Amino acid sequence: MSLVPVPVPVATIGLLLASNIFMTFAWYGHLKFKSASLWTVILASWGIAFLEYCFQVPANRIGHGYFSAVELKTIQEVITLTVFAGFSVLYLGEAIRINHVIGFALIAAGAFFVFQR
Repeated sequence: MSLVPVPVPVATIGLLLASNIFMTFAWYGHLKFKSASLWTVILASWGIAFLEYCFQVPANRIGHGYFSAVELKTIQEVITLTVFAGFSVLYLGEAIRINHVIGFALIAAGAFFVFQR
């Protein structure tokens, strides 16, 4: 019996998605709180980053073997860009411009080639 009740790719990608949501808030969420002291936002970010690791480590542990380490990192990077694009628009109120879309598309094209056998 598997310890993971869902298929490995679903569990891996789901955990990486959750991890990246926490990571994005840890790294960039404090930008809306510029009046808070640097030490305050560092400590808050560390606390959020701990939660990120609680998802990231199991994702890599579960996914490795089904995916190579390079594939896991590629999945994580594509998820990171996707989450960050949404975060920057919805949370920070920043626009995504056409040059951003083109750059992200080129990275996605690179990810495509990582998964070719």
